[in-house]
Amino acid sequence: MLNMIDMKKTLFTLLFLSISFSINAQTIFGKWHSTNEDTGEVDSVIEVYKKDGKAFAKVVEIKNPNRKNAVCDLCKGKNKNQPILGLNILTGLEKDDDEWSGGKILDPRNGKVYKCYIKLEEPNKLKIRGYIGFALIGKTAYWTRAE
Repeated sequence: MLNMIDMKKTLFTLLFLSISFSINAQTIFGKWHSTNEDTGEVDSVIEVYKKDGKAFAKVVEIKNPNRKNAVCDLCKGKNKNQPILGLNILTGLEKDDDEWSGGKILDPRNGKVYKCYIKLEEPNKLKIRGYIGFALIGKTAYWTRAE
């Protein structure tokens, strides 16, 4: 039988874990599934991380075994022919109220770079809006949190 001190430790641990999971689910940071819009299947895992107060993201997993060594052949500049695995695709977003904006996103499928903003729509759903010029003219994608 648990004594009172052990019981308090157990309750404290459970409370701490539940708060930790709750906080983690309320952030853009972590690993996310990116879905191929043509097939509707998850094709990669993207890790959103914080560096110098800004949000960045890189490809940490490619699901298709035939594409594991793919390079960004359509990219320009320093990303030209760089491996997609490990490639930073989201750079320099700054927190602005409930969204992160002011940065850029690279689409390795076509090599193009867009202005973008991201916003946590739900604890496990991240909205990514890429655009040229104005946010009204662009494309929206949704990533789901990877377990």
